[in-house]
Amino acid sequence: MRDPGRPHASDDTTGASSLAMPEFAVTAIGRDRPGIVAGISGALLELEGNIEDSQMSILRGHFAVMLIVNLPGSVEHGELQARLRRVRDELGLEAVAVNPVDDLGGPAARPSHVISVYGADHPGIVHAVTTVLAERQVNVTGLETRLAGAADSRLYVMIIEVALGDVSESDVVSALRRVAGEAEVEVSMRPLDAEAL
Repeated sequence: MRDPGRPHASDDTTGASSLAMPEFAVTAIGRDRPGIVAGISGALLELEGNIEDSQMSILRGHFAVMLIVNLPGSVEHGELQARLRRVRDELGLEAVAVNPVDDLGGPAARPSHVISVYGADHPGIVHAVTTVLAERQVNVTGLETRLAGAADSRLYVMIIEVALGDVSESDVVSALRRVAGEAEVEVSMRPLDAEAL
């Protein structure tokens, strides 16, 4: 989503540019309709903002998007909020939130593996699998679920991207096998291809 006509913070090899450009997390939710992404990105472009990372989803007619944006140092938090409030009102969104991105003192967790879960739909699948991961300090970096199949035989599908870090892959696989038996689902884990990162 980078505007090729504008300089990018990482284009400055001295690093001074990226220090002068504060980052914000922008979140918007509402009923889906055409033009939401265009409206939000247009408002950011007017403020000379650059969208660094983004994720958008539509679930049963409900839209949600999160963007990480950097802006020139001259643009204040309040100015960004006011401009995005106008977009919210124009598009009838339920909410738009703007929060400064704090420096966490280290690189963000990068996904290393993908876990796939399949089985008959029933409550507790997400909790069972993610609890096993949390107990082993495995960081969930992305999660998507959906129902597939006919109404009388719904198949629950969950795809989780995780960052194993220093955790033993075999330990996680063994734990997932146990939870698969208890939850009566099929679970598999594979390394995430570098090309997909």
